[in-house]
Amino acid sequence: MGKIAERPETGKLFFDFRFGGKRCREQTALDNTPANRKKLENILKRIEAEITLGTFEYHKFFPNSPRAKEFTKQAELMRTREAHDTPLFSTFAADWLGEMNIQWRRSHASTVEGTLKNYLNPHFGEKEVGCITKKDILDFRASLAKVTTRSGKHLSASRINRIMTPLRMILSEAANRFEFSSPYHGIKSLRVPRTDVEPFGIDEVKQIIETVRADFRNYYTVRFFTGMRTGEIDGLQWDHVDFKRRQILVRQSLVQGRLEYTKNDGSFRTIEMSQPVMDALNDQKKATGNMEFVFCTRTGGPLNHNNVTKRVWYPLLRHLGLRKRRPYQTRHTAATLWLAAGENPEWIARQMGHTTTEMLFRVYSRYVPNLTRRDGSAFERLLLTEFDAKTDPSKESD
Repeated sequence: MGKIAERPETGKLFFDFRFGGKRCREQTALDNTPANRKKLENILKRIEAEITLGTFEYHKFFPNSPRAKEFTKQAELMRTREAHDTPLFSTFAADWLGEMNIQWRRSHASTVEGTLKNYLNPHFGEKEVGCITKKDILDFRASLAKVTTRSGKHLSASRINRIMTPLRMILSEAANRFEFSSPYHGIKSLRVPRTDVEPFGIDEVKQIIETVRADFRNYYTVRFFTGMRTGEIDGLQWDHVDFKRRQILVRQSLVQGRLEYTKNDGSFRTIEMSQPVMDALNDQKKATGNMEFVFCTRTGGPLNHNNVTKRVWYPLLRHLGLRKRRPYQTRHTAATLWLAAGENPEWIARQMGHTTTEMLFRVYSRYVPNLTRRDGSAFERLLLTEFDAKTDPSKESD
């Protein structure tokens, strides 16, 4: 156990403790007074606690000490020795991807594969996974901010974070397996600006449904009044439409041309059909009832959402003079229309596939000013009532 002692020749206090198998004495400029002793004893407690936890860094407490340089050099040599026992980043990443594939949807695995191929392996592939430093990571992230897309725009903070996530996971797993400290520790994700939803008003919805080409009228009616995601409606099959109970069973999603499990467990849900949706699906059954998919091509195959967006959706918005918005805004529209109609928020959350109502109030409430009377009007009425009663005796109760 360390101690605080006095040098007789100077009367100054010094630290006396053991670290790394060596006795360490570090001089201070403080006189031997009770206050100074207490101050240094508290520092010594911190030092010993960090030594016990294995987090002590000599140079942080004694930056000018020769011992600091000695211990820092030893730590670097030790880390380098350990790092050289680790595989190349590209090799370890390939093994890690193979192990993780079984847990992921095919679309997510494909995205991670693309991130490794296009970004991570070109930069880190030939480095030993244990030799990658925090500076390497930060330099890489800074380089991503300079990358431009085909449209000439820089990568967004959200996109950069998605690229960095597999890197963080790979380094964390490697650190656990090869027993070194992950260099990613302490690096926070970039702050992502909040994006605003842009739902359509009921008049705009009516205009779109009345104007869209006839073979897509039922499709957009169902999109606007169920809040289904693109993959969910494109992957909807007649087996999952229950006309008797007036329900749509969301059990799968079309992702990159393949049917997969829903986005998450909450998305596995049952949607109640309103009358417009019921009518649209009954009408659609006349056209595609003998096919597997509810909305499909002439040959019965599933729709390609990119083609539909480019050839039907965007031209329609331009024709109507409406602001260009992604088809996903039909989902936001369903939520705001339900809220504006006064539907129970818990019921709406279930229809949307949300496990709680938190997102509903956080994302959509501003489009419905009187939702749960949170616009201040109830408070204003209370004040008016109370002040009127006090200023007008005729309004006071007997």
